[in-house]
Amino acid sequence: MNFLSEMIYNYGLIAMFLIIMLEYACFPVSSEIILPLCGAVASANRTNFLVILPLSVLAGLIGTGICYAVGWFGGGAIINAIKRKFPKTEKSINASYERFNENGAWAVCLGRVIPLIRTYIALVAGAAKLNPVTYFFASMLGITIWNTLLIGLGYSLRENYGRVAVYYQRYKHNLIPVLIITAAYLIINAIYKRRKKKRI
Repeated sequence: MNFLSEMIYNYGLIAMFLIIMLEYACFPVSSEIILPLCGAVASANRTNFLVILPLSVLAGLIGTGICYAVGWFGGGAIINAIKRKFPKTEKSINASYERFNENGAWAVCLGRVIPLIRTYIALVAGAAKLNPVTYFFASMLGITIWNTLLIGLGYSLRENYGRVAVYYQRYKHNLIPVLIITAAYLIINAIYKRRKKKRI
């Protein structure tokens, strides 16, 4: 983690983009640490929040797109291989499958803000051959909400960004329902606006 922190401090936006992309591509990095750090460094460097946020969303979409493609072309065989090689991931992957089977495309968006599920939902969606347009639209909503929250907190707290992970662990059971409700509202609002435009 120190290595990644040094990269972010030394190489700025380029390092942030690559590390966020890797995190969303299932690289074992905690977003609860990396995203606030990126926000803190961007704030210290006086980088506009409206620059770092879209950049982070794009990085997230590319990263999750890699996992989605792996799931699409490799399907269950790759997921089973991951389970065998990394037994600790089985619980996360199974939870992702259950959530996806219950909610389909909604699970992609909501899964982005739920621990355990958020890491592997892309593999599951790819293996299930979820429509790419639906997948990336839902992912964009979920990634935007998650990144706005964590990068925004780091951006506001700056040198005290380390508190974000502490607060997240302490209040995540209250935070997650709020994020789910927010994601649901954004999805419903987007669908409503799209239907309204079609009527016009």
